[in-house]
Amino acid sequence: MSYAIRTLVCALALLACAQNANASLDCQGRFPNLITDICWSCIFPIKFGAGALSLPISLGQEDTPNPGGLPICMCGINPGLKISFWEPVRHVDVVRKPFCMTSLGGIDMNPGFNAPHGTQEIKDNSSMSSFYQAHWYIDPVLVLLELVIDSPCLEQKVFDVAYLTELDPLWNDDEMTSIINPDSFLFGNLVAKIACGADCVMSSMGFGSNTLFWCAGCQGSMYPLNGHVAAHIGGVQASSLIVSRLIAKMHREGLMWAASGSSGMCGYYPQLLMDKTNYKYQMHFPVAQNKINGRCCQPLGRTTVIWGASKEIPAVGEDFAYMIFRKRNCCQGAF
Repeated sequence: MSYAIRTLVCALALLACAQNANASLDCQGRFPNLITDICWSCIFPIKFGAGALSLPISLGQEDTPNPGGLPICMCGINPGLKISFWEPVRHVDVVRKPFCMTSLGGIDMNPGFNAPHGTQEIKDNSSMSSFYQAHWYIDPVLVLLELVIDSPCLEQKVFDVAYLTELDPLWNDDEMTSIINPDSFLFGNLVAKIACGADCVMSSMGFGSNTLFWCAGCQGSMYPLNGHVAAHIGGVQASSLIVSRLIAKMHREGLMWAASGSSGMCGYYPQLLMDKTNYKYQMHFPVAQNKINGRCCQPLGRTTVIWGASKEIPAVGEDFAYMIFRKRNCCQGAF
């Protein structure tokens, strides 16, 4: 083969690689189909009342304990009935290309702002790390669909793109992130990392441990609260870790409030350290999560080996979108 032909072949190969690289960073996504893509059974169990006097409506979904006592409650002068359920309230995109709005149909909304792109890097020829951007949507689906009218127990906000990590200088800088999570220095040791194995087991069997708040179950460490994944096993695992971190970050910054337990009966309350047992999540892009053992959503930290097979598609399905369900305890007033 002549030098000219070899040069031409190499040039064509480099061009193909460049095109594949650009294609891999194309903005992919779709609007969620509210009939087929949302795990509606995840709002269960719904319970009316309290303790032995409660009336549960359950489809085999996991739940956390509810306030006991009498089934009747009071908020101000308004008497009501205690209820509990899991409300779909937020969407999260986890993307490689900045300003790629996966949940908005794959729209590229880059205003020309120079934000870091997602990466995957091999470290020490053995392990892989990665970086993702993320987007936080306020999306109270039950209110938008008007499934329940004038209920004070549903979040009454409207759909909004509330948070873009591309505009957050902390998201790409471990040192700056320590401003909001200075406690991370306490857990960067071997003992703390080994303890996360127990959280992995607990979250895979039920809900994770709030005692091990620095752990994100089987996905890795909750800290730092940014987009750097030190141990990248796969896109589903890494994006699930980003989801947990983003929820924790929203709580730490006071942008997400809790709604469960006795304190949530009459409204929301600030919770700077996220309660991991208050959340479930489900993937709806690139592949809507199917049911496993009658469930199509899972607590934070559950191993992706159980539900993540075939959920990452090369080139067209390496960005992810998730629906977030939050536990709600409420006093459903008579007036």
